[in-house]
Amino acid sequence: MPERSLLYRNDRAGAYPESYYAATAIGMVDRPAVEGVVEADVCIIGGGFAGLSTALHCAEQGRSVVVLDAHRVGWGASGRNGGQAGAGQRVDQDELEPLLGLDDAREAFRIGIEAPQLVQDLAAKHSIPIGYKPGILHTNHRARYDPESRAYARKLNEEYDYDKIRFVERDELPEMLGAAGCFAGTLDMGGGHCHPLNLALGLARAAEAAGAQIFEHSPVVEVDRGDPHVVRTAGSASQRSAGAPASEGTVRAGIVLYACNGYLAGLEPRTAARVMPINSFVVATEPLDDEVARSLIRDDVAVADSRFVVNYYRLSEDPVSKERRLLFGGGETYGYGFPARIDEFVRRPMAAVFPQLAGVRIDYGWGGTLGITRPRLPDFAELGQGIYSMSGYSGSGLAMATRSGKIFADMLGGDDRDFRVMQRMPTAPFPGGGRWRHPLLFAAMTWYAFRDRL
Repeated sequence: MPERSLLYRNDRAGAYPESYYAATAIGMVDRPAVEGVVEADVCIIGGGFAGLSTALHCAEQGRSVVVLDAHRVGWGASGRNGGQAGAGQRVDQDELEPLLGLDDAREAFRIGIEAPQLVQDLAAKHSIPIGYKPGILHTNHRARYDPESRAYARKLNEEYDYDKIRFVERDELPEMLGAAGCFAGTLDMGGGHCHPLNLALGLARAAEAAGAQIFEHSPVVEVDRGDPHVVRTAGSASQRSAGAPASEGTVRAGIVLYACNGYLAGLEPRTAARVMPINSFVVATEPLDDEVARSLIRDDVAVADSRFVVNYYRLSEDPVSKERRLLFGGGETYGYGFPARIDEFVRRPMAAVFPQLAGVRIDYGWGGTLGITRPRLPDFAELGQGIYSMSGYSGSGLAMATRSGKIFADMLGGDDRDFRVMQRMPTAPFPGGGRWRHPLLFAAMTWYAFRDRL
């Protein structure tokens, strides 16, 4: 049942977390739960980037679309992440080429560099106030990684004709970044950063304008395969806690898409075996004056380091007040519960990277759950006639999950080239099944955190 899943473990039902994004969101609307029987061509389970982008692109093709979310659109990782829209896939082409073969690896790279551009195009087309800014700086926390970064930038320049990335020399980096413990790195202007919750809210508005129906407070509890498929929901926890009658709904659709990522729980066993939920945490500082902000990140790009348990950070810009804060994500946990004080938990890695911010106040701290796969590549699957799943973006969901919606709609429209490329990503199940997932997560995170410190 949904109550036993991560959908309800760390958050209040039906309410956005008290994050910087929720505090500065534009166009937040509370939508009703689904009731009775609704007919649709496509039923999408999950109202994050993947589900909303799919709804928009399918509705624009003239299909009738229903989106079901247990809480609110953008409530999960889509509205809580670090706001970075990376270019390319989550792993480097050096790793993809032997996994996929050169031809598919090149296609996967093309799909990945088109992803942040689609984010920008959709924001411009539908007037979504995401405040997009170009550039992601990838820094090395160990000097021994510098030659690899130099070679990789050259590889993309020369072998992939990708001219938006360059190597940043070790003596240049301190001029660009006021962070401790960094050596050289790469600057990729093909990626960027933005307000993720505003993107999700804007995609929802655009999908509805195109004819899609979006229902919130509608946790899916069962999918009966048939002709058509029948998707059943239960009354939301927020309704029950308020003493309201629990509304139950049914959607009958020829096509069903699971777009749940880290919040899938046991709803679809095949995908759940391949997509492991892990938690990530972000804080937002008090507003910074321009001189301080520029001393941290001179060119207002997003930053991520080379640790496995990655530190990622950027400067925000409030869509209305234009105040700028440092948004910093980092720290590792070994279970599914959030720390009692996320602000204190994330301050530790933030202080290690920016010791000059020791006295700066933290105004917001929040956590969220994302879905990772063993190779850190998305998991696209056709599960049966008219049943599909897209999940496991492994920290690259802002751009790739948005891109996946167009990929899925194109596939339904007859152009399945990109879907088949993504489907060939080798996402094997995690060993041990559900019983051993928590101890395996503990062991893996302990090992990788130890490796980062070596």
